[in-house]
Amino acid sequence: MNIGFIGTGNMGRILIEAFVEAKAVDPRQLVITNRTISKAFDIQKNYPEMKVVASGEEVIEQAELIFICTKPLDVHPLLVRLSSRLTPRHCIVSITSPITVKQLEAFVPCDVVRVIPSINNRALAGSSLITFSERCAHHYRIYIEHLFKKISEPSYITEDITRVASDIASCGPAFFSYLLQRFIEAAVQKTAITKEQATMLASDMIIGLGELLKKKVYTLPTLQEKVCVKGGITGEGIKVLEKELGEIFEHLFEKTHEKFHEDIEQVKKQFNSNIQ
Repeated sequence: MNIGFIGTGNMGRILIEAFVEAKAVDPRQLVITNRTISKAFDIQKNYPEMKVVASGEEVIEQAELIFICTKPLDVHPLLVRLSSRLTPRHCIVSITSPITVKQLEAFVPCDVVRVIPSINNRALAGSSLITFSERCAHHYRIYIEHLFKKISEPSYITEDITRVASDIASCGPAFFSYLLQRFIEAAVQKTAITKEQATMLASDMIIGLGELLKKKVYTLPTLQEKVCVKGGITGEGIKVLEKELGEIFEHLFEKTHEKFHEDIEQVKKQFNSNIQ
């Protein structure tokens, strides 16, 4: 089966490279394009067998499984242009959260899946969030699950938890990267440690924490208990976190959901404009 990618920006490239590295696909199966075509050719430099084409129309002609890796508001105009060329043999995989599988299913004559990936998938780790349309064929369900098991832990989600699941699995790396950088900056500001050494130690710490959780040596609560000796230094630090964190994460989820609903309304206007 040939696999197409329309959009080879950050996430499109991450998926392509992860699939190839995990040997989930052969580069010869891939047909890719991008609005700025040089980005597609840049990926091809590492995988010469991969085919770069000039347009989404050519991707559809040459591939059956099509990943749409564009910005949310670019999906509708793209499908307006391409929908007449799609057939029941195709399957569209959208990676954008504000567009539901029902909206896509009502707009195209083929199978539809939404998969929200994570930057962690580039390390063949982390979660991928999958929602199948009702009419998605069994063979596509099996194949897509196979692909994403090679690079992630697939998690099947419903529409009502799409945003929060995305916040945790997909946005989470950015959120916690920011917190870790603030942690490092504070260490450098308040002590004699260099930024280079603080960064190395913090990076090793977070990698080790991930390994502990991966191997199920400890749960998050028991890990905290093991490190936080009664009356010790860690406990004093935890007290500061308890006092000063407040409702920061509650506010974070409120803000991401607010933006999500704005995006949903914009997408609805686009898709509803084509309903007679």
